Amino acid sequence: ETNSSHTRILSFFLGGFPAWGTTQMWSAVPLCSTYLLALLGNLTVLSIIRAEQSLHAPMYLLLAMLAVADLGLSTSTFPTMLRMLWLEAREISFSTCLTQMFFIHSFTDIESAVILAMAFDRYVAICHPLRYSSILTNAVTAKICVAIVARTTLVQFPLPILLTRLCFTRVSELSHPYCLHPDIIKHAASDMRINSSYGLFVLLSTLGLDLLFVLLSYLLILKTILNFATWRERLKALNTCISHICAVLLFFIPMICLSMMHRFGKHVSPQAYIFTASLHFLAPPILNPIVYSVKTKPIRRRILRMLCQRRV
Repeated sequence: ETNSSHTRILSFFLGGFPAWGTTQMWSAVPLCSTYLLALLGNLTVLSIIRAEQSLHAPMYLLLAMLAVADLGLSTSTFPTMLRMLWLEAREISFSTCLTQMFFIHSFTDIESAVILAMAFDRYVAICHPLRYSSILTNAVTAKICVAIVARTTLVQFPLPILLTRLCFTRVSELSHPYCLHPDIIKHAASDMRINSSYGLFVLLSTLGLDLLFVLLSYLLILKTILNFATWRERLKALNTCISHICAVLLFFIPMICLSMMHRFGKHVSPQAYIFTASLHFLAPPILNPIVYSVKTKPIRRRILRMLCQRRV
């Protein structure tokens, strides 16, 4: 009971911004612009998919869910960063920290699973084109989306509950301007082996497994593409995967680097650690809608039509 009551009044200090003073307001301006760009890009993609009846297809429904995950991820991370820079409000209560942690990790898992579902979509489209419409229907895609949310909720829900069992003896400064599970458990004064083991299990069973199946999908896609008769056919098939490959690289490369730093990076500089974490959580919500808007012809056409109408 003592530990529990102590935990309830605990708070953390958010970290991650080494430069304070006169530069903090100027740092907030590009950060705010970045957040608005992420909101605008993802909301534009969602509104176009909703408005265009021809885009109510599996590939675009998954793209819409990716945009929702990006919106959730950016909205979970950016506000506390802006609050730190504008108001110098670095203190965050334990319950708020756990809530933010839950949503950050949940939307990260959702994005990872959606990227896997999109890899499966590309695999079926290239390796089994004649069966595509019968395998991936809108109903099947909707079930995939429900399964993604169910999996995420099931594995992420125990994380904040397990953290409430830990004893924290002092107010600690976190490594980031937002709350992450590996960062929080480092400051626990009690035995954290269960939390650490479960956190590793969640990482491997969601992001790790998703990455494995994404790589497997692309090995099968590459094998099929190499069997095509001409280079033109191969390039045309590969071109349909470019935007998805960009999403995979944007999401998984910083994630792998961050995971390696958490486990083995004892001598890594704090700046490199902060930069990698920011790249992992902040880059996909900004760049995914740009990549898909440029590479997806129906979305690109609709955006150009909207811009032309505004000029007229």
